[in-house]
Amino acid sequence: GMAQLYQGKDVTDGEDYNVFEDQERDDEARNPFRCVLDVGLARTSTGARIFSVMKGACDGGLDIPHSTSRLAGYDSETKSFSAETLRNYLFGGNVAEYMRSLQEESEEKYKRQFSRYIAAGIGADDIEKLYESTHSAIRQNPAAQKKTPSVPKGEKPKRYNQQRLSYAQRKDKIRQKLASAAKKKSQ
Repeated sequence: GMAQLYQGKDVTDGEDYNVFEDQERDDEARNPFRCVLDVGLARTSTGARIFSVMKGACDGGLDIPHSTSRLAGYDSETKSFSAETLRNYLFGGNVAEYMRSLQEESEEKYKRQFSRYIAAGIGADDIEKLYESTHSAIRQNPAAQKKTPSVPKGEKPKRYNQQRLSYAQRKDKIRQKLASAAKKKSQ
C-alpha cells in the first residue's frame, strides 16, 4: 500500500523534508497522502509544539504543505533556518539544558521537577539516547498501543466533584439549616 510506497525519512536530523518533492517515485505511482494542518485554537508562534508534530508527520511520509518559517530553528531576522537547532529540540536538548541549569541552581527544585527522571535513572546526558530509542521504536512498530485503564473493569472511577443531590435531598438540607439557625437564635 501507500505505507510501503512512501516510507518517509529514515533519519531524524532536523532537515526539511517533503515526501512529494524529496522521495523518488514513478510518474504513474499514486501521490502521497496529502494532509492539511488544522491548528484549531493552538498558538502558531514560531517553535510551537504543533509544528514539531507536523514535522514528525512529514518525516513519517505524509505530504503536508508547509515552510520552515514556523519550525524551531528559524531566525526571522536573518531569514535562515538552522536544522541543527531543530534537531536539538526534537531530541530534548532544551530539556537536558534546563535539567543541567536547574541542578546547578537549586538541587531541591531539580529533584521536585525531575523526580520521575531521577527514579528511572535518566540524567541530562541520557535524554538524547532516550529520544533516539523512542524514535526507532516508533519506526519499528508505528501502531498505537492501547493503554491499560487506571481503574479496573467493573469499578467506578474516583469522582472529583460532588455527586448532585436530588430534589428531596436539597429540600431536607435546607430544612436542617433552618432548624439549626432557629436553634441558635433561641439560645
